Amino acid sequence: MTSIELLVILLLLVMAVPDVCRWFGRPALAYPAFVCFGLLVGPLVRPEVGQMLREAGQIGFVLLLFEVGLEVDLPVWRELRAPLRYVARWVLPQYPVLLALARLAGLGWLESFLAAAALSACSVGMAHAAWKGFPGLAGANRQFVLSVMVLLEVLAVVLLAVETAVLGRAPTWLFALKLGGMALVVYACSRAAVHVSRLLQAVLERATHWRLHLVTLLVLAICAVGERFGLSGPKTAFFLGLFSSRVQHDGKHLEEYLAPISRRFLIPLFFAALGTQVPLAALWSREALYAVTAGALIIAARQVWHARGAPLGGGRDAYLLLCPNFTLVALAADALLKAPDVPARWAVWLLLTGLVVTIVALAALPAKPAAADGH
Repeated sequence: MTSIELLVILLLLVMAVPDVCRWFGRPALAYPAFVCFGLLVGPLVRPEVGQMLREAGQIGFVLLLFEVGLEVDLPVWRELRAPLRYVARWVLPQYPVLLALARLAGLGWLESFLAAAALSACSVGMAHAAWKGFPGLAGANRQFVLSVMVLLEVLAVVLLAVETAVLGRAPTWLFALKLGGMALVVYACSRAAVHVSRLLQAVLERATHWRLHLVTLLVLAICAVGERFGLSGPKTAFFLGLFSSRVQHDGKHLEEYLAPISRRFLIPLFFAALGTQVPLAALWSREALYAVTAGALIIAARQVWHARGAPLGGGRDAYLLLCPNFTLVALAADALLKAPDVPARWAVWLLLTGLVVTIVALAALPAKPAAADGH
């Protein structure tokens, strides 16, 4: 398959897939659909075309981290005490199960902790539409559930950032130091977000006049400057998004404003490129069997724990709101694929496990009305 043929197919899919998923009431399934597309066309793509797609996908990767940061709008810290206690009660009992499943799939200890961090996450952007329309939530309980979802995402991002920095390149004693540093930065961002958002709002209005392509270029330029100063571009994008979470224009949040370039083009390129790195034969491999089994066990364990140990409120299926994790799983799988001396089959297992958990959760949650607005 030539680069032009691939580009034409990608453009058609980018235009059609989100609308089809929205028509079925499952808009969050668009990203997994692009991974499946990449997996199917991977064997047909020439090596140089695949390399071009992966390079272009890195821009989508940066914008994806920026959007993850935009999703995190932390309330006042004193309002987070109850959600923090619930997150600890929800996550800690799952870690032995997630680590055991990862070790059974053959992952090393550090890679298993990376997988556990990703699989215990909640992708707020994927679950937000279901949260808005979930029938069992009302009043303060609805806000409580959203706070739990946000904290699960923040926890996963912090752990993934630290573990990917340590993965294969640094001694493990740096883990605690980096973890403390990331937590401190997140706290600082939450405290200063209101003031910094006003500054960013003024900068965007004066520097770009809210022209879509200029706003996107400004975000990418800031990440590039961060790279020049020795900072990771994706981490710079995440913290920039964290500072910009309250920025709005014409009543729209920044992620909605950037959607025509980010969600409708560059981010799908990242997911498609990720899919091309998974061999098609992996669908019939031992890793795929382990992934399906692991995904089913994770859903079953969460159902039991929600019913008996950590009820969320809102009915017996409310725990499904905390299960979609594919955005964070994709980030972790991409890190494994880039890490030296890490077998690709480990990333395949993690990606397929997250895919199973996310699809099952989204399919079981109430469908979003086609006319409803997204997050």
